Amino acid sequence: MPLVPIDQHCRSSKETLLVGLVNNMPDAALKTTEWQVRDLLTRASGERLVSLRLFSLPEVPRSEAGIAYVREHHDDIEELWRDGVDALIVTGTEPRAAKFEDEPFWRALVNLIDWADNHTVSAIWSCLASHAAAYHIDRIERRALGHKMFGVFDCDRTIEHPLVNGLVHWKTPHSRLNAVDAEALEAAGYQILSRSREAGVDIFIKQRQSLFVFLQGHPEYDDVALFGEYRRDLRRFLNGENECYPELAHGYFNQVATDQLLDFRARATAHRDPALLKQFPAAVIGAQLTAPWRDTATHLYSNWLACVATGPLSNRAASAFRDCH
Repeated sequence: MPLVPIDQHCRSSKETLLVGLVNNMPDAALKTTEWQVRDLLTRASGERLVSLRLFSLPEVPRSEAGIAYVREHHDDIEELWRDGVDALIVTGTEPRAAKFEDEPFWRALVNLIDWADNHTVSAIWSCLASHAAAYHIDRIERRALGHKMFGVFDCDRTIEHPLVNGLVHWKTPHSRLNAVDAEALEAAGYQILSRSREAGVDIFIKQRQSLFVFLQGHPEYDDVALFGEYRRDLRRFLNGENECYPELAHGYFNQVATDQLLDFRARATAHRDPALLKQFPAAVIGAQLTAPWRDTATHLYSNWLACVATGPLSNRAASAFRDCH
């Protein structure tokens, strides 16, 4: 069943789950991320009615175009505090500082974490947001990897939990420069639901007043998302913004695409020139891309929506049951 637009269905209906997306992604990824999440929730909702509201933290640095997009397409964050939601999805952004406290959005994100714990049934914290939430709650430090964890990785369920019912082995995209370690998480009372031999912890949770779900990976990604990030990093290399040529995404490109990319890398490293981007074989490579994690992501989010739907009423946002207005 498609998502029910906010303006077409009473957001206070007990039969409709109201999900808020706080999208803090960089400007270039704002629209794509919203499409990915909307598409994922649409597939995962089944017969369940789900409405989605878009928000972002105004403290996240943006260009004039980004500010204009947010102003036009997102609700003001004050409306989240006032109206509430049943559940929340919070994306990360590219890290700009070594310490969370030095990020321009840190205090606003802390307020959001505390608010979500008191006003939602469950909240999903993605990538940087997962590290930030674990740091704020339990002072768990993220660890710099020294390289980009980038690609599609095999993951295994580690314990039984309703969130991973029906899942045993699956693939998930990861794209990050930092990690949180299993030992620190377990010592602080987190449950690790899945791990990857190469990528480490995948999904972990902590039951507070709200069920907090932490994703180090990106199950919401579509088939071209990692390719888009690779091209962005390639462009930064050719423009002289990055000194290192980007590594190929693990487990993502087939042999045809890999051969094309290695051939282009040989030319680009021999003659570093932004004009080479015009010769980049994007169409050939894009035609080879698939999303083998798609069904797993749908299943995971379907399980999550079921957990939200059956969550204790005392934890739901009070406004979820107000009369229509």
